[in-house]
Amino acid sequence: MMKRKTSKASMSQPEILVAEDLCKNYGPRHALQGLSFSLKAGRVLGFLGPNGAGKTTSIRILTTILEPDSGHFIVDGISSAHPEQIRSRIGVLPENLGFPRQMTGIEYLTYFGQFYGRTSAEAKDYGQTLLENVGLQERAKSLIGSYSHGMRQRIGIARALVNDPAVVFLDEPTLGLDPRGQQELLELIQRIARERNTGVVLCSHLLSEIEGVCDDVVILNLGQIVAKGTVAEVIGRVQHNIILRNAVRIQVPPDSAAQARKILKEIPNIKKTALIGEMEGWLRVELVAPVNGKSAEAYQTTNNVLGALIHAKIPILSFEVDGGRLQDVFLHLTEETIK
Repeated sequence: MMKRKTSKASMSQPEILVAEDLCKNYGPRHALQGLSFSLKAGRVLGFLGPNGAGKTTSIRILTTILEPDSGHFIVDGISSAHPEQIRSRIGVLPENLGFPRQMTGIEYLTYFGQFYGRTSAEAKDYGQTLLENVGLQERAKSLIGSYSHGMRQRIGIARALVNDPAVVFLDEPTLGLDPRGQQELLELIQRIARERNTGVVLCSHLLSEIEGVCDDVVILNLGQIVAKGTVAEVIGRVQHNIILRNAVRIQVPPDSAAQARKILKEIPNIKKTALIGEMEGWLRVELVAPVNGKSAEAYQTTNNVLGALIHAKIPILSFEVDGGRLQDVFLHLTEETIK
């Protein structure tokens, strides 16, 4: 069993990490400008941004490796004025963590458990519990050098939990894993947050990961926050306020895609229909922009599209608003930087 148990993540949970107006400059370059956000216990926060956006600087500050030029943060009620105390309340899995190849998994975790003040017996017992938590109990006595990449990531997460942290920072934890390994590790991360009542900050370039596992998201660009909130709030805000809502994606059986395109061409207010996933049967349907911004026209056109396909007895396998994915939002908000 995991140590910090809770039934589920809740918006009523206490704020376990709060950052207020963090700034950091490297000479004339403003690496971070006014970073402010909060994370509640039991929730997973996706921390996103293109290269050079300020993610690494932010994480280094929040893990007390760097000092901010201004601003402050609080971890589990401890002010950033006390970095040594904060280090005892956080766990970190950096992107390129090295491992001692000639130590076993249980020896590795026992060593760090003692480092944090447990007796040898206590550290070994808790290390065994952590190995069970991450699914490595059968490899406890195997040398880490014999572990696969996915297993090393799991032992790295166990290492980050050895001090029972209030907040865990995971930097690209699924990088290099196959799709099944990615999915299993993401499920583990979500379970850690829920069952241990731990706040998790997850940095990843795989946006489909973030959308599937995270409760909240912070998107940085050029050192500033360009979006933050729950995943649904961030996606919804962009859809509502920006042009992304003028298209939809529809998935039909691949052998029905050509017939669906022919039908959709006859519907008024359809600007363009394109096949964007031939093997999967995905169609992108671009709508004529509503007159005077009246969204009711777009909704009616969407209803007509779905109705026509249903009338033609073409199965609708999936439907979503274009821009209804976190990746769409990310690309839109960071477009100038990525070009």
